[in-house]
Amino acid sequence: MTHVALTIAGSEATGGAGAQTDIKTFHQLGTFGTAALTCIVSFDPANDWGHRFVPVDPQVIRDQIEASTAVHDVDTVKIGMLGTPATIETVAASLAERSFANVVLDPVLICKGQEPGAALDTDNALKEQILPLATYVTPNHFETLALSGMEEITTVEQLTEAARRIHDRYDVIVLAKGGVVLDGEDAVDVFYDGEQVVELRAPKIGEERVSGAGCTLAAAVTAELAKGATPLEAARAAKDVVTSSIEHRQGGHAPFEAVYQGAYGR
Repeated sequence: MTHVALTIAGSEATGGAGAQTDIKTFHQLGTFGTAALTCIVSFDPANDWGHRFVPVDPQVIRDQIEASTAVHDVDTVKIGMLGTPATIETVAASLAERSFANVVLDPVLICKGQEPGAALDTDNALKEQILPLATYVTPNHFETLALSGMEEITTVEQLTEAARRIHDRYDVIVLAKGGVVLDGEDAVDVFYDGEQVVELRAPKIGEERVSGAGCTLAAAVTAELAKGATPLEAARAAKDVVTSSIEHRQGGHAPFEAVYQGAYGR
């Protein structure tokens, strides 16, 4: 029987990120995917492609998680966009009620330090309620700064130090993404599990971020863990999937491009 992975994440209607990308990544890696939607995100083409955000009712989120875990034997879950303190509280309670072996968190932080209201409340709730339940986190450059408490990350050595700090602070396996932010010809991510530091490198494909790359990385880690891979094996496979999905990215009428997983392994 095919291994099952659950994503708890937002819907992104254009297919380039969120639960849509998670399900496609699971499928590409031979894992049966299920999804509990936490919010609906729609780009607004009339307003500089900003995000229109609608949270899903907490009871509906609980019901979706209940249904997926009742039908399938799920021991591996990916957490993506949550978006509100109420959603975070709901998901944290659902996680605590179940014995997931692997909880992969893509720690979507929305406060950039200048929004002390709802955004900061949401980020604090994520750190206080979801991070303690996570076993594996995949922060991007900004999130790595926020979670590590470091003032800057401009080198691979600093990225490694940040990964160590996040591991020590939250007791999680860390796959910290340098991506296109760090100088150099390679996109470098750092894996740290408390014992070994491994740099994962691939040549940069352009200098612009591609929508859905972070979702794809965390989803690929999730799919591989569900199949029984070690954390490092999952990180290596995820790096390959992301590199392929960026290389074969999907264009459109928006001023950004999106990942495409379908070419991986072909």
